[in-house]
Amino acid sequence: MFLETRSLLGELFNVSPDHINRIVFASSATEALNTAVRGLLKPGDHVITTGLEHNALWRPLKMLERAGMIELTVLPCPDGLAVDPEDAANALRENTALVAAAHASNVTGALQPIAALGQICREAQVPFLVDAAQTAGIYPIDVEAWNIGLLAFTGHKGLLGPQGTGGLYIAPELVLEPLKYGGTGSASLPDEMPDWLPDRFEAGTQNGPGIAGLKAAAEFILATGVENIRRHEMSLTARLQQGLAQIPGVTLYGPRDMAGKVPIVSCNVGAVDSEEVAYVLDEVYDIQVRAGLHCAPQAHRSLGTLDQGTVRFSIGHFNTVEQIDAALQAVEEIARG
Repeated sequence: MFLETRSLLGELFNVSPDHINRIVFASSATEALNTAVRGLLKPGDHVITTGLEHNALWRPLKMLERAGMIELTVLPCPDGLAVDPEDAANALRENTALVAAAHASNVTGALQPIAALGQICREAQVPFLVDAAQTAGIYPIDVEAWNIGLLAFTGHKGLLGPQGTGGLYIAPELVLEPLKYGGTGSASLPDEMPDWLPDRFEAGTQNGPGIAGLKAAAEFILATGVENIRRHEMSLTARLQQGLAQIPGVTLYGPRDMAGKVPIVSCNVGAVDSEEVAYVLDEVYDIQVRAGLHCAPQAHRSLGTLDQGTVRFSIGHFNTVEQIDAALQAVEEIARG
C-alpha cells in the first residue's frame, strides 16, 4: 500500500518510476520542509527565498540564520505578487546552497515562476526546494522539467487526503541528513540510519491509516484529472473575485489574473478586523473562511495588512456556484453593516 501510494504521487509529480522510493512520507509539509532545510544546509551556506513564505519554511530558515549557520537573502514580492526571476539570478553567490520557494502563496494565491527559477538553479547547479502545500493535487507539477530537487507537500489540502500526512521528494543527486533517527524495520543492527530511501527518512511507526487515505485521494485526483480540478476551482475563484470587487468597501489582495494564482481569494471589509468578519461568516452564515495572518507574516508585510490580517476564501473541488453566490451575498450584507 505504501509503495502504491508513492507510485500514485510519482504520477502526479512526474517522478521517474525508478525514483519513487525517493518520495518519503512525513506528518506534514512542515516536517518535510524541516527535513529538507536542516538535512541539506551546512555552516557557511547561503540561501535564497522569497517574501511570501509560510512559517513552515520561514521559521526553519530564520532559526539557522539566527544561529549564524546560514546567510539568507529574501527576494521582494511587492503587493503579494510573484518574484522576478532575475532577482533570484542576481542574488546567487559562490556559496549559495539552496533556493527555496513556495509554489503559491497561501495568503494571496500568487503562483511563483517555478519553471524559471528551476532553470536558473539548473544553470547555477544549486538545489531547488519547492513548497507545494498549496498546489499539490490542484496544479500540474513536474519535478523533472522544473529541476525541482526537493518537493515538500501536505496531504490534507489539494491532495484531499487526511490530516497528518505529507512527504518530501528528494532528487537522486542530493544527500541529506535525517531529521529523525530511530527504527525503520530494516537494517536493525547498525548504529546509524540506513543509507537507502525511503528508510533513511522514515524512522518510527508510519501513519498507515493516513497513507491509505492519501492513496484513495490520489487515485481520485488522477481519475478526475488535475487540469479538470483546476478548471472548476478557478472558474469559481473568478466568480468570487469578480463579485467581491463590486462590493463597496471590500479590498482585494493579490493577482487578478486567474492564470497566475491558485483558488485563494484574500480580502478585507473596510477597517473591520478580519477575524471579526470570519466570526460573523461562520456564526451567522455558516461559511468557513480563514482570518488573520495565515502563518505567513512576510506576505502581510508586503500587503500592509499586518495589523488587520485578511479574510481568506479557499475554493475546493466540491464547492458550487450556489455556495460562491451565498458567500458574496453574505459579504455584501456585512459590508452594509
